[in-house]
Amino acid sequence: MLIETSTWGKIELDEHSIYEFPRGLPGFESETSFALIPWEDTPFSYLQSLKEKELSFLVVSPFEFKQDYSFELSEEDKEELKIKEDVAVYSIVTIHSDVTKSTMNLLAPVVINPAHRVGKQVVLQQTGYVTKHLIWTEESTSAKEGV
Repeated sequence: MLIETSTWGKIELDEHSIYEFPRGLPGFESETSFALIPWEDTPFSYLQSLKEKELSFLVVSPFEFKQDYSFELSEEDKEELKIKEDVAVYSIVTIHSDVTKSTMNLLAPVVINPAHRVGKQVVLQQTGYVTKHLIWTEESTSAKEGV
């Protein structure tokens, strides 16, 4: 599938990179089809709308920077995502002009079921997680360096 993006221009997508978000994402409920596009040689990817070339989100596996991140999905979320096996989890990233102040949203992870090509942004309840968790903390830097 060929799509046009504001970031890369026209790109060819593999069907395995396309996911349906039946309810869209919070604030973008009408956007239900996205491609997950890896950012080469980094842990980051882009979640690119297939309909709106200007709409994409920088995402990363939260486990890259916060190894002890964990949460439980509700039964409703598990049913909606048709979860029987493993899922992929991503956090939406906000890049700041001072990159060391960049954050990821741990309160509302994007959960993807690769087997069924379906995803959902889940807003977690009653957790200590925040929407603006610093990516580059002493903890994440030490983990990356193997210290």
